[in-house]
Amino acid sequence: MQRKAQLKYLALLWLPLMTACTSTQTTREPVRAIQAPIEQAATLDNCSFGCPSGGGPLTLNRQAYTLNNNGSTKFANWVAYRITKTTPASGRPRNWQTDPDIPAGETLDPVDYNGANVALKVDRGHQANLASMAGVSDWQTLNYLSNITPQKSDLNQGPWARLEDQERNLSKDAAIDEVYVMTGPLYEKFIGTLPGTNKVHTIPSGYWKIIVVGKSPEDGLYASFIMNQDSPKAANFCDYRATVEQIEERSGLTFWSGLPQMVQTALKSRQGQLPQKIGCK
Repeated sequence: MQRKAQLKYLALLWLPLMTACTSTQTTREPVRAIQAPIEQAATLDNCSFGCPSGGGPLTLNRQAYTLNNNGSTKFANWVAYRITKTTPASGRPRNWQTDPDIPAGETLDPVDYNGANVALKVDRGHQANLASMAGVSDWQTLNYLSNITPQKSDLNQGPWARLEDQERNLSKDAAIDEVYVMTGPLYEKFIGTLPGTNKVHTIPSGYWKIIVVGKSPEDGLYASFIMNQDSPKAANFCDYRATVEQIEERSGLTFWSGLPQMVQTALKSRQGQLPQKIGCK
């Protein structure tokens, strides 16, 4: 009887221990938003009047840019960056790296671009460009492949590059403190696939860009463009002007949500006055 009582006591003691072991197990959800360090948070101002909405669940907030990733296409839905008089720099290397803050199945690796230049005539095209932002503390993140897309060489080295030169020139104007840029891809037709990877991905068929001088587009100093991948190298970027409304329709994103709705509607339906300041007639 005494032995039975001891066994019964041990059984009762074992039960809560088992319960405690099983009840502390939890399923860890993946992190879907990466914030900058606290000491940098106050200086981040890449969108000012509202980052685009309608993208994916993972947004990366960095000094060099704010980026919304698309785990299906393997490229960013949009990238926003802020050019000032101190952000441009030259001579930085293009040391391509996998983005360590994005799950492995939702971005590309450097080897995935092997053979792409020869097969598809594409470059590794920065969305937030290196020349405009290489002066910031985390400039190395500009070479993360999350900020890169396979961009046709003629476009990347032609009208797209000249437009980037103009947005950088704006920041040199003594009367201009900041230039806000938002850019991203379009997926409207099949371009091909990278020959060096078996990962599912979708190469952009074109790109959009919105440039704003100052804190808000309400003063009319903004410009917006859409360029297809097959744009000729000698093309004039001025010929690719578009409205923000057209970019919204084709990208599925919403811009300038920080502005009153009536102001948004008025601005998005017409081209801004900034093209005249960057050489467009």
